[in-house]
Amino acid sequence: MAEPFDALLCPLCGDGLRPRAAALGCPRGHSFDIARQGYAGLLAGGVSTASADTAAMVRARAAFLGAGHYAGLADALAALAAPLCPPGGTVLDAGAGTGYYLSAVLDAAPGASGLALDTSKHALRRAGRAHPRAGAARWDLRRPLPVRTGSIDVLLNVFAPRNGGEFRRVLRPGGALLVVTPTPRHLAELRPSMGLLSVDAAKEDRLRRALDGHFRLERTTPYDATVELTAEDAENAASMGPSAHHLDPDEVRRRAARLPSPLTVTTSFRLSVYRPA
Repeated sequence: MAEPFDALLCPLCGDGLRPRAAALGCPRGHSFDIARQGYAGLLAGGVSTASADTAAMVRARAAFLGAGHYAGLADALAALAAPLCPPGGTVLDAGAGTGYYLSAVLDAAPGASGLALDTSKHALRRAGRAHPRAGAARWDLRRPLPVRTGSIDVLLNVFAPRNGGEFRRVLRPGGALLVVTPTPRHLAELRPSMGLLSVDAAKEDRLRRALDGHFRLERTTPYDATVELTAEDAENAASMGPSAHHLDPDEVRRRAARLPSPLTVTTSFRLSVYRPA
């Protein structure tokens, strides 16, 4: 079985990285600290991470996921991913957040190791401890990935930016990319009352353009379910995603308190499997 950090490369020189005490180091002497929460700090200072999840967003997401509202989605993703990962394979979660979905996939794929990449140090503090067979590193997905060419068996991309060329490079020839995107029906009952951003109707077109020429779509599986949300759940749902960058926390709390409790809410996603073109 591969170790979680085996797929990583030094972002400064491209050599392989190996654990050295509480750090990762390369043969040329570059070193990157591993935080006590278990993630490697590969992202150098001076890089903008304005869109990264804040500490408040991560707390809200951890509470919402911990309540089990997306457990069915995690199970559906794991059921798709596990048969695609060979024994001893490596799963990369690009934009992993807290590592919730990566952990579910690794539970379903015994013997596989996982690597979580994200820009948010607050999310990585949880991702670094999400699973005993997973490692985590701070990185910006828009940049060339510090990952060995052809080293990844399954690449997860759940509600995260896409980098088609780099995703294709790091996947082995027979590997698979699994992308999860929300549909316009997702959280429809919450959007007007909570002031949430709508799901862009052109989202699927942007996904296609990002992956075109690098991947071919093998299949898409819909996942729809209803969940019962309390006022606290609704507040967390609004506070954990991109809408949180535009909403005042006190206003979110007031709006959530005015909702009927429990409130039946639709969750709706597309799970797509892509193969290298």
